[in-house]
Amino acid sequence: MEVDPSLLIRGMMIGFSIAAPVGPIGVLCIRRTLAQGHAAGLVSGLGAATADAVYGTIAGFGLTFISVLLVGGQFWLRLLGGLFLLYLGVTTFVARPAERAAQAGGRGLLGAYASTFVLTLTNPATVLAFAAIFAGLGLASDAHGDYAAATWLVLGVFVGSALWWVLLSSGVSLLRSRVGARSLTWVNRLAGTIIATFGMLAIASLRM
Repeated sequence: MEVDPSLLIRGMMIGFSIAAPVGPIGVLCIRRTLAQGHAAGLVSGLGAATADAVYGTIAGFGLTFISVLLVGGQFWLRLLGGLFLLYLGVTTFVARPAERAAQAGGRGLLGAYASTFVLTLTNPATVLAFAAIFAGLGLASDAHGDYAAATWLVLGVFVGSALWWVLLSSGVSLLRSRVGARSLTWVNRLAGTIIATFGMLAIASLRM
């Protein structure tokens, strides 16, 4: 069965949107970029992207395993998933950027990577967010019984998340003194708009 290339693109959009809201990990990445240089900020972000991919794998392959049970409940899964996306989008849009960075130990690039990986994994609710998003967008049925499709979807999540951290660390490195609370607020607003749009599209698809 040929894999729909849109799965990779949708995975990238999900990964990017989940990574983009500026929270403690984002503040930590910014601080490390400013204090230790571009490489430290980049590998910190890649640690978070790897954790996102882990949770995406659990959600994506978990939905594949139980897809037979989910097919019969696609209407309610899409409805609940769409409502969750709307909630997540609104709360992200109005959220204030974190004022303090997350605390992490470790020295060197490996320590920077490992610390943000572990910090991101300390929020197991993320896997529920991925599961709800996948179901809300109908990706559970798209990957039904197809592990290759789930793999492309998870790969997209990692690439999208990593892309955000590359852009953030590179932007902060180039514009060190110009990144303030107002800029971070607009990042939250953009991510919130994207996520809420996903929710509206998921709910609108129920009429088709």
